[in-house]
Amino acid sequence: MGGFTMADLRDFPARHDALVGVDSDGCVFPTMELKQRQCFHPEIVRCWGLEQVGRQLRECAEFVSLQSRWRGQNRFPALLLTFELLRARPDVQAAGVQLPDLAALKTYCASGRALSNATLQAEAERTGDPELRRLLAWSLAVNARIARATQNIPPFRSVRPSLEKIHRHADLLIVSQTPEEALVREWQAHQLERYPAVIAGQELGTKAEHLALACGGRYAAGRVLMIGDAPGDLEAARANRALFFPINPGHEETSWELFLAEACDRFLAGTFAGVYEAALIKPFEALLPAVPPWTTAAEG
Repeated sequence: MGGFTMADLRDFPARHDALVGVDSDGCVFPTMELKQRQCFHPEIVRCWGLEQVGRQLRECAEFVSLQSRWRGQNRFPALLLTFELLRARPDVQAAGVQLPDLAALKTYCASGRALSNATLQAEAERTGDPELRRLLAWSLAVNARIARATQNIPPFRSVRPSLEKIHRHADLLIVSQTPEEALVREWQAHQLERYPAVIAGQELGTKAEHLALACGGRYAAGRVLMIGDAPGDLEAARANRALFFPINPGHEETSWELFLAEACDRFLAGTFAGVYEAALIKPFEALLPAVPPWTTAAEG
């Protein structure tokens, strides 16, 4: 299993009249905090020599990637925003630490191409830009750490029966900004790979693009559902006029229990949209603010 392409999404094998897209990190597997804190953040400090402001860097990175409305986005724009927040902090400015301007990363993120190690490597080779080479080295080092750190971490308790239920009644698509290699490894390690028809990682574009290609006019209104733990998952759903079921950060087990016991049946029965969905989304959005806590504390 693996080696999924854009053609796999464009020719998505519809077996049912409904489609469910599911995010992976932090949604199916409780690996998101581990990956960020033990893999992403230490490598940022190491690659850019930011030990002097390591605490502030970790606070910014955790806010962006775990605690805010930007949770779950692609690693490259997340890194860009992390540095923007770090640069704006008075305590970092007072420390006199020189931060990279990341102009090359900004250009790359705005390029419109799929943001992945492969396209970053191609751009680094084309331009010879040393900052892009450093970014690639960081990203590859993160992947190596993740491969070592995430072995034998099972999915949330109610995930397997939920996937089994979806598989009986709807088509399943993995919608993620994690590299495909890691996704396939984690799904195979826990014998979950038989459920999704396609595993779409960062190499195949954004989450909204994944859904759009897989839908491809195959499903009627109200017959597509996205399950995710981040606002980007909700945005991808809305961009495709799909429904959304949130896996609330910090309450993942309870969220999956609700999906298995009630929400899945409502989606399949056509009674999910409207008041029921809105009541789920409101507390989810309240969990993930746009303003860092150290900013509000300073203002208070």
